[in-house]
Amino acid sequence: MGFRFQRRIHLAPGARLVTCRLRPGLSVGPPGIQMQLAAGEGGEGLPVYLDIAASGEIRYRHPDGHRLPDAEARALRRHGEAAIRAALESHCEQLNADLDRLERLHEQMPPPGATGYQPRSYPVPPPSPVTLQQPDWRHALWPAARAGLERENARREASHAEAYRAWEWEKAAFDAREFERQQREEVAAWNDPEAIQQTLAERLDELGWPRETLVDFELSDDCRTIALDIDLPGEEEMPDRYWAMPAKRLKLSPRKLGATRQRELYRRHVHGVAFRVLGTVFARLPGIERVLVSGHCRVKAAASGERQARYLFSVKVTREAWEGVDFGSLADLDPVEALAAFPLRREMARADTFHDITPFELDWRRR
Repeated sequence: MGFRFQRRIHLAPGARLVTCRLRPGLSVGPPGIQMQLAAGEGGEGLPVYLDIAASGEIRYRHPDGHRLPDAEARALRRHGEAAIRAALESHCEQLNADLDRLERLHEQMPPPGATGYQPRSYPVPPPSPVTLQQPDWRHALWPAARAGLERENARREASHAEAYRAWEWEKAAFDAREFERQQREEVAAWNDPEAIQQTLAERLDELGWPRETLVDFELSDDCRTIALDIDLPGEEEMPDRYWAMPAKRLKLSPRKLGATRQRELYRRHVHGVAFRVLGTVFARLPGIERVLVSGHCRVKAAASGERQARYLFSVKVTREAWEGVDFGSLADLDPVEALAAFPLRREMARADTFHDITPFELDWRRR
């Protein structure tokens, strides 16, 4: 009989992928670009939104979402072609980089030696020093002008002092939270279930998930073993195209991935997720000695039509075995093959399609 997960971590999307699909998938955030186009020499920027259709065609919209009339869109392209092209090229490169990153998640995996608390500095700089107005000959001749200058300088000094006090309060609150986190990760995360849960949630959230993800987990009574169950995307949810920028048109051109390449991307992605989670647990939770990671996706049952979990893999890893991974050559590591170095349940056909498996139990010492 399987164990029941008692805790859940809800991870919001971080690295937002745009697939420009017509059906739901890993498409998070608007598939377009918000930009400012200069309106002449020294003029203010004109805000415009470039809405990218699934075909790669561009629709020009006002920031409120209303579409520009054709005449205005033509004038916009004529006067802002260089800026629009540069923005589209940058966006195209980002889309392709995000797609490539899906199969290289394991390359950012922390080594097990990077354990415990990692200090962070307050990211907001203090307010810039106040600039006071300097008196000139007018202020020497007219007392009213001198009094006005003194009032303005006093106002600037008071405003700066208030801003600096607010910055000091915010920095003090940040430092207090950092000290609390340091105590939790250096001391409490060894054997306190609540500290382990909070640390795990924070560290997993830092990974930048491309879609909303649920991670269920359960700790053993001695806080030395942890089991994690990850809600993975289905293969049909993965992005299915690269993008290119034509030489003579202001649009993007999609290049659909072949079926073999899509399956390869998917299997490297889901195994890379397992490696990233394993690396995070062993690096950030120093008391954990054994980790069980199982990954499932949701599929529609043929009989009932309801969506149910279909497990793709289940792997058991000890800290001692994890330390045998070559962390100096992660770029050369194939996560699909590397995961097989540990006790693994996985059924893949020659076409790289997954078959349903039964995951390991939490207490594998008795099973």
